[in-house]
Amino acid sequence: MTPEEKIALEEKVVEMLRTVFDPEIPVDIYSLGLVYKIDIDDDANLHIDMTLTAPNCPAADFIVDDARIKLESIKGIKSVDIRIVFEPEWTKDMMSEEAKLDLGFL
Repeated sequence: MTPEEKIALEEKVVEMLRTVFDPEIPVDIYSLGLVYKIDIDDDANLHIDMTLTAPNCPAADFIVDDARIKLESIKGIKSVDIRIVFEPEWTKDMMSEEAKLDLGFL
């Protein structure tokens, strides 16, 4: 996989992550700052490290399943591995300016 192909796939991954929402928050998981790492290896396997707004998030399974289904639909991605991590701990400072505005934090 060329560096250009990898960049194009990463852009599609971000675009797709912007369509995944926590059902309790009207902002996508990427803008919320919940996605910590996006890595595509040379064999087109996608590895994502992400967190949740709270460790006991009741929508965790829904969010991960929604993300996985959408990411697996990207042409060129062979497999999707989503890892939930809690380090570093998520804070609202990780949100994009747009997300903060949407949620009334600005």
